[in-house]
Amino acid sequence: MIQSAKALRIALAAFLLGCGTTEALAQAGGAAVPFLLISPNARASAMGDAGTGIATDINALYWNPGGLAFMEERQASLSFSKWLPQFNADLFYSYGAYGQYVEAVEGTMAVNFILMNLGEFTKTDINGNDLGKFRSNEFTLGVSYATMLSDDVGGGIQLRYIQSNLAEAANPQGEGSGVGVSVGFDLGVMWRPEDLSIAGLDIGDKLTLGVNLQNVGPSVTYNEQSDPLPTMLRMGAGINVVRDEFNDLTFAIDIGKLLVRRDSNGVDKIPKSFATAWENPGVELSIGAEYWYEQLVALRAGYFTEPESIGNREYLTFGAGVRYDIFGLDFSFINPMEENHPLANTMRFTLMVDWAAVAGK
Repeated sequence: MIQSAKALRIALAAFLLGCGTTEALAQAGGAAVPFLLISPNARASAMGDAGTGIATDINALYWNPGGLAFMEERQASLSFSKWLPQFNADLFYSYGAYGQYVEAVEGTMAVNFILMNLGEFTKTDINGNDLGKFRSNEFTLGVSYATMLSDDVGGGIQLRYIQSNLAEAANPQGEGSGVGVSVGFDLGVMWRPEDLSIAGLDIGDKLTLGVNLQNVGPSVTYNEQSDPLPTMLRMGAGINVVRDEFNDLTFAIDIGKLLVRRDSNGVDKIPKSFATAWENPGVELSIGAEYWYEQLVALRAGYFTEPESIGNREYLTFGAGVRYDIFGLDFSFINPMEENHPLANTMRFTLMVDWAAVAGK
């Protein structure tokens, strides 16, 4: 008999979110596939996981598909992170995306793939006898479309196929399988006003605002255990405070609310959970800054926090980036406020390719 998918899901939630078991489940709201809550790209990760209001490149696929509408030409992105390295648990996270503007549909089309390798586990029978090893992983494949809704507003949608392979089938007929499958979608909108003045201060072409509703879809079912997707509402803003020939400085802020509600009576399904989830207090807060020198070298820093009721994670982030021709390389580093935290020394690396640079855009 294979280890129960429910027990494995609880353990993996703790690992993936870098918390103790109780805190991890609180942060994920008891939801399945918590890897969908992990920031994929090093730029936003270095800014405290703030990306909803500033992502206008290919990585907007995760942060806000509405930002894709502002993307020109073609872009590709590859990210990798050895997750929770201090545990030597063979966990790693990888992300790949490609998108381009398609004139025929007057918008940007994009695809992305996320893989979370969960490592190796032992299969046992009902008496605890060793039946061999198996590997677990979770992945999602997404396709997106974004277009300009007006001169300064972009809107986008992403459709996702999600598969969670927590355990092998218990018998040749596939009964007792620890494989869960679902589909979901994201909806995003970004506003980049070209002409805006507040209290006499011109902030046109400096302010960006974004909203993203993520991971909306049916629950994932393992055997008879069914858990909701980690549906999240994110709101973000960015403001460019310095821009001249050599210097560029931007600040960003994100607020995230998990729209999942579970109590002793079970889980509220969507769309009911969109309302009832607000009965659970607490939101994520991300604050970040990015400085560019001559658009060649970037320095980034950020801060992430959430109340104890939804996970109690708190950490500083740091990172840097370089650009040369059509290529860009970014990395980020997490510094938890708590000693010996599982997220300590977790790094992400992202390689970007932007063909728009060839045209000097």
